[in-house]
Amino acid sequence: MHCQKNYSTNALTSFLSLFIVLFFCASSQAADVNDKGSSDPLATDTVWDLGDLYPDIASWDKDRENIAARIETLTECKGKLGDSADKLASCLNDISETYKDLLHLYVYSFLARDTDFSNAQYLERASVAQMLVTQMIEATSFVSPELIAIGEEKLSRFQKQTDKLADHDFFIRKTLHMAPYTLSDAEEKILAATFDTMQTPSSVYDVLTNAEMPMPTVTLSDGNEVVLTPAGYSQYRAVDNRDDRKLVFDQFWETYQKYRQTLGLTLEGQVKNDVLMARLRGFDSALQRAQAEDNIPQTVYHALVDTVNEHLDSLHRLVKLRQRVLGLKESHYYDIYPAVVPLDRTYSLEETKALTIAALQPLGEDYIKTFTDAVNQNWMHVYPSPGKRSGAYVMGAAYDAHPYMLLNFDDTIESVSTFAHEWGHAMHSLLANRNQPFTKADYATFTAEIASTANEVLLFEYLRNNAKTDQERLHYLFKELNQLRGTFFRQTQFAEFELAIHEHVENGGALSGDKLNTMYGDLLKRYFGHDKGVMIIDDAYTAEWAYIPHFYRNFYVYQYATSISAAYYLMDRVLNDGEEAQQQYLDILRAGGSDYPYEILLAAGVDMASKDVYLAVIERMNRLMDEAERILDK
Repeated sequence: MHCQKNYSTNALTSFLSLFIVLFFCASSQAADVNDKGSSDPLATDTVWDLGDLYPDIASWDKDRENIAARIETLTECKGKLGDSADKLASCLNDISETYKDLLHLYVYSFLARDTDFSNAQYLERASVAQMLVTQMIEATSFVSPELIAIGEEKLSRFQKQTDKLADHDFFIRKTLHMAPYTLSDAEEKILAATFDTMQTPSSVYDVLTNAEMPMPTVTLSDGNEVVLTPAGYSQYRAVDNRDDRKLVFDQFWETYQKYRQTLGLTLEGQVKNDVLMARLRGFDSALQRAQAEDNIPQTVYHALVDTVNEHLDSLHRLVKLRQRVLGLKESHYYDIYPAVVPLDRTYSLEETKALTIAALQPLGEDYIKTFTDAVNQNWMHVYPSPGKRSGAYVMGAAYDAHPYMLLNFDDTIESVSTFAHEWGHAMHSLLANRNQPFTKADYATFTAEIASTANEVLLFEYLRNNAKTDQERLHYLFKELNQLRGTFFRQTQFAEFELAIHEHVENGGALSGDKLNTMYGDLLKRYFGHDKGVMIIDDAYTAEWAYIPHFYRNFYVYQYATSISAAYYLMDRVLNDGEEAQQQYLDILRAGGSDYPYEILLAAGVDMASKDVYLAVIERMNRLMDEAERILDK
């Protein structure tokens, strides 16, 4: 599961900083979509209804014209923010309302595009909406410099004079916090004008890897001929037949190796963008810039990476335990995905809904009521289709509507887990939107993965507790262990790689496809104990960096690992301490973006700068492996 976040160029666009949130997972088969978002009028529970946003394209076009005109009028506030408290409130309200409506417009085009990347009209509307975002950012680029020029003392006086600024208090606080890195009005306008251009590396990557790269076709040992799209690779890399797994790995990564230089250029372009923006704003590094807006201590990043590196033996233990159960003489990288204890079971969408509802009972009656109502609405696009974006995500930026969810459901336990994960995001958005004004509803990326991961923790807890046999219990134990490997260790590995490539460019280096292969390959081999004989990593697979879309999201990935750590800690409290812990957890979700995310978690007793939080995850992983070994030894 991967997340993407588009970073904006000035403090005001914190309203936009979380609205493009994507979570990519595995995928497989079925369904097309028209402009209204329905492919089959009978499949209302499997295809989302974009009519909740706009009834037709004509309505979208009319709103687009209206918003474009409103954006042009926003510059009338320039130079007047300090006139009075009422004037400041009026301007900030106009700006935030325009943002809110622009997001409504953008979400419609974004969702339609992601159902079919080959549809030129969808792509064009998404591009038009993106240009409006750029115009919005440019038109409001004066706000941060002007607020900073007004100064903390006068702004504080304004806030005491009227309650009309209450919805903007945290925005004002964040703007003043970013004062050392905010440029002059003219310079901010120039940077704002580059927003659309800065998205080019990511956009090229998306189209190339989702629509234009010719993906290989392979014939498996059962005679089944399959196309190794990213979705196909995710499915067939986990097949039981080892020769098939190797074939899938070899052919898929050979394709990425062929395009490694082009993909290396797109990733280098993204990293150069990150480094350039950090330097222009006076940050010491791209990492500092990425964490500054949300006021996250850099010690959080290093505490995570250092703790994981100190305990790679736990990951190596898991690799050896899987090797034992699979009966292998040695482990190769293509052995990391298959289920070591298979369970011959599939899950329908309705079964998945019921199972998730049962698993989430510890979160309380009100939570379950809200979830049960939401999950039975037509807010999801469930099954794969040609041209559809692979993976899964929740788009919760349409504040006046509701979250939308893209899935690629294939009836597997992985799809059940993804379903629970994404509904964590959706519930986070629902609770935040219902309890916060628009200006404080968008939660920071740092807390964005906690609710989704918490849902998965409760899901696997429920599955293990209700397993009828040792075989079934082992199956779920290894599923959770694999989640820990993929979310805690793998995302930390990604984080270490992302820091390395940014530091390489900051020190004057270049990033060719070959250089990226070497840097990524060295990390991959260290994490999986290649030189210690734990797992063999073939050089052909070192192009895996080119498959990871969130390297285009400016230090996003580490927050998966921090989130899983916070989620495990919080869910242990919910399960053990009852209603008080339950409400403390839900308060995190209700808080949305009303405070800095580190502070929101600290108030709940979770210090993400402490190694103790990450050690708790490693200790839990070792307890799960202890339990698996006890069952196996029987």
